[in-house]
Amino acid sequence: MGTKRIAATLFVACLAQEAPALANSETAELSAYIQCAPYAREISGIEIYGDARTWWTQAQARYETGTLPREGAVMTFRPHRSMQLGHVATVSKVLDSRRVLLDHANWSPIDGKRGQVEKDVLAIDVSPDNDWSEVRVWYAPIADLGKTPWPIEGFIYADKRKAGESAPRPRIATARPDPSRNFLSAFAEYAD
Repeated sequence: MGTKRIAATLFVACLAQEAPALANSETAELSAYIQCAPYAREISGIEIYGDARTWWTQAQARYETGTLPREGAVMTFRPHRSMQLGHVATVSKVLDSRRVLLDHANWSPIDGKRGQVEKDVLAIDVSPDNDWSEVRVWYAPIADLGKTPWPIEGFIYADKRKAGESAPRPRIATARPDPSRNFLSAFAEYAD
């Protein structure tokens, strides 16, 4: 198996969540359901594991953090309302002092399905003090910014680790021995 296929298989295994198999079907596939945390880790290079709500606390001992967006930084959302596990998204571009573009997963349902990836979607700082403590984020079903102001912890910067901190060992997930071509093709655009 080639390096790219191994990487794609491991990536897919980390991102796929098992769905109920179709009754009496030997060819049933796992439904692709991409969570925000594995996706943010993959594209940012920030090696933090666990629910998104734990990222900010974990980052304090390992990464530089702050309240201003930078390209490549991970924006961490506090648990709020129905989003009890928090959310993380990677800043793909800083447009100005109040607007950024994000790459993230499992925010908007697309074509009626959750767990989808969105790239270069708008997020606007709507905090009263212009301090990036609340944002509104593009929501695909309404083709506009969502109406909810989401509380933000801050930004984890991917380019700098705290002094003396070495990179953690990546965790290896077990994968199905040979995922089908259909299954792998669902993630082809995310593999190198």
